[in-house]
Amino acid sequence: MPKQVDHRGRREAIARALWRVVEQRGVAHLTMRVVAQEAGISLGQLQHYFASRAAMLSFAMDFASEQTSLRVGQGLERLGDRPHPRDVLRLTLAEMLPLHADARATSRMSAAYVLEALHDEAVHEQARRGLVQGRALIERLVRQAIADGHIGADRDPATETNLLLALTGFTPLIELDVIGPRDALSAIDLHLDRLFSGNDRRA
Repeated sequence: MPKQVDHRGRREAIARALWRVVEQRGVAHLTMRVVAQEAGISLGQLQHYFASRAAMLSFAMDFASEQTSLRVGQGLERLGDRPHPRDVLRLTLAEMLPLHADARATSRMSAAYVLEALHDEAVHEQARRGLVQGRALIERLVRQAIADGHIGADRDPATETNLLLALTGFTPLIELDVIGPRDALSAIDLHLDRLFSGNDRRA
């Protein structure tokens, strides 16, 4: 009986190797040959799964997004049934920041992806689509919180969404040791306190 090959697993292993290259050595070293070496496979084996650097990078970014979503989902489970929208927003924003090892890997992967997207039209469209979907998710949370009376009805959901996402701009400040993770979380908490202040209806 022929041996079954876990192709998805192989692709994920390559993606994790790519993350390690980006995290430890930087985007400048992100070549298919270097990723193959990091993954412990030949360049030919890597090319069997990814025909180009862009294809490899796109899969690695999709996988990074999946892992972030998985961490958010696990966090939501810990919050219990019907979690408060403030807690959901805090959890989501925190997972977008490089506050722990897994988040740092996916955050640096995202930075590499954005740089690639600036010079590759196909990657640009995929990156843009992912960001649009992520922004739409945050805006749905904000709109629902307004509808449920947790946030004032006078607040513009689009503007509030943009301000929340602006908090993910702490990433380079954390990465370059300008501020610490605790400082970023304190700012997020303060902003959420102001957003929900005076209108919050906790169950």
